Amino acid sequence: MKVFVTGGAGLVGSTTIDMLLDRGDQVVAVDNFATGRRDNLASHGNLTLVEGAITDRPLIRQLMGDFRPDAVIHTAASYRDPEDWPTDAQTNAVGTATIVREAKDAGVSRLVYFQTALCYGVKPLAQPIPLDHPLDPGNSSYAISKTAGEQYIQYSGLDFVTFRLANVVGPRGVSGPIPIFYERLAQKKRCFVTPARRDFVFSGDLARTVVRAIDGVGHGTYHFSSGTDVAIQTLYDLVARSMGLNEVPEPEIRPLGPDDAPTILLDPARTFADFGRPDFTPIEEIVRRSVEYYRTHGVQGGYTHLKDLGKK
Repeated sequence: MKVFVTGGAGLVGSTTIDMLLDRGDQVVAVDNFATGRRDNLASHGNLTLVEGAITDRPLIRQLMGDFRPDAVIHTAASYRDPEDWPTDAQTNAVGTATIVREAKDAGVSRLVYFQTALCYGVKPLAQPIPLDHPLDPGNSSYAISKTAGEQYIQYSGLDFVTFRLANVVGPRGVSGPIPIFYERLAQKKRCFVTPARRDFVFSGDLARTVVRAIDGVGHGTYHFSSGTDVAIQTLYDLVARSMGLNEVPEPEIRPLGPDDAPTILLDPARTFADFGRPDFTPIEEIVRRSVEYYRTHGVQGGYTHLKDLGKK
């Protein structure tokens, strides 16, 4: 299969590309390296990695026109600065519109997209959240722009799968609490935690499901989640334990910010019905692998799209 991947050097993109290359697929990937790491992708005869932006329509048209992919995996997204609304809108809305338009023109058979669970808002009407829950993304620039991108895909007429996601984490991750906790603890700085709970899922578990999606399994909108959540305090303790610290400093306890949700649990019933229930990697194993990766490759990022949860 010929697969075009945006955000190819990011966590989900690079993990999925590794699986595609292992089975013999040809891949063209594009990344502007705003958050992706070049060392996430090793050189491979079936991989072409292009530095560029998904908002560069002539570039995307040329790449897709020359490659003629069977499928597109669209992981590229802007999320590193919660106050940079124009970049979020350009990348997540305009960039997605560009990818979709050029995919249609190139005759792509299927497109896979990734949406944030914050499309439902920070005060959902039900837990776990059903797929038919009303959309209410007005909690962050990221959620607004990602929802606009999803709606372009739904409008396009392309055969698509959208995964509305729990918190995807793994060794190559640059966003969320795991890299923040690791970096601050390694520097002997104090961390803070909130009472929030989150459903953390492993990037490799998601990538295996994505590969099945481009092979034709499923259609339309799905939740990718385990259906269970973990306290941020528990995650902090796991990072400290995996680092082998003799003494674990007590983190500062902060209340939830106005744009943060106590928990967001997604109902994965349709995903389990169509794709089967993944053998979810335990959070302890995810943290252990992430800490090992950071020790070898270093840590960067620690980005968050929530303005009250940035590093302080």
